Amino acid sequence: MADGGLTIFNGEQIRVADLSLPESDVTFTGARLLDVADSKVSSLLSGLSLPDSVKSSALKRVNVCDVDGFRCAELDRQEASSKFKDYVIAIADELEDDPIAVSILDGSTLRLFLDDEDDFAMLAENLFTDLDIEDTGKISKSEIRNALLHMGVDMGIPPFSEFPQLDDILKKHGAEGEEVLGQAQFAELLQPVLQELAEALAEKHVLVIHDIKCCNGSKLRKLLGDKQQLNNVLEKISMEKCSGNDGPGNTKLVRDFLKKNGKDLGLPIAEANQSIYDEVFLAVDHEKNNKKLENDEFETLVKEILEKFADQLEVSPVLDI
Repeated sequence: MADGGLTIFNGEQIRVADLSLPESDVTFTGARLLDVADSKVSSLLSGLSLPDSVKSSALKRVNVCDVDGFRCAELDRQEASSKFKDYVIAIADELEDDPIAVSILDGSTLRLFLDDEDDFAMLAENLFTDLDIEDTGKISKSEIRNALLHMGVDMGIPPFSEFPQLDDILKKHGAEGEEVLGQAQFAELLQPVLQELAEALAEKHVLVIHDIKCCNGSKLRKLLGDKQQLNNVLEKISMEKCSGNDGPGNTKLVRDFLKKNGKDLGLPIAEANQSIYDEVFLAVDHEKNNKKLENDEFETLVKEILEKFADQLEVSPVLDI
């Protein structure tokens, strides 16, 4: 999925790949192994450079705490091959637990505007109107830069910090200085700038990471599989049960708790995802809601609800923007 849409990297792209260590006559140091592994992962994720936090967490998963020491260490072929696979799989595990949402900017969205005269005319008119804040019918050439900022990633424009070539494109087409332009002149200048940018992105895609959490049930699965962590959650909910109504309203009590604390458990924000909460709680046995439950029965009810959430999110992951 490119440009206007989001691509979610959750580790699946890595797990299906051949994770054999490439043949080499050169002795593998830890540093070389990490470079080869990071390059391999990047190629599997459309050229994405993973955040250092993901790589650091993956190293901890494979018990590499002294990173500097590991980078200096020499590994034989068998050691290197084993550590390479373990590290790459650890990255996949990290992405499964905390998927990354990216926009892949490849020029396709820009071409949609450029290939349709009416769409481009509407785009240019709207941008000109937004930038002509004094309503004079004139703006300076330098406002082309602000026009690109207005369009942003959603319309296929990479951030200037991620694509310095944008400055060269603006300079090449004279989109600088304080010379004033009318709307028609603005459109005439904007078009070749977007055209060249689309061509540049087609040759070299830009990936932009979004600060978006993807709830896919993975965190809930880990909770359900960790007896101590699960018991802590059950204990907190049971304490609210003891301090609240004992009997009718069991599912309401659980829902209220998850509404307040669900984000920490791997659930999407309740206010923005009421339909998911409704679907899960409608599937719960209502007889359990309307009778007094012993502690073990109540805990079973809570686990059943959490499992239903995990199943639902695995099938239909939710982006919390």
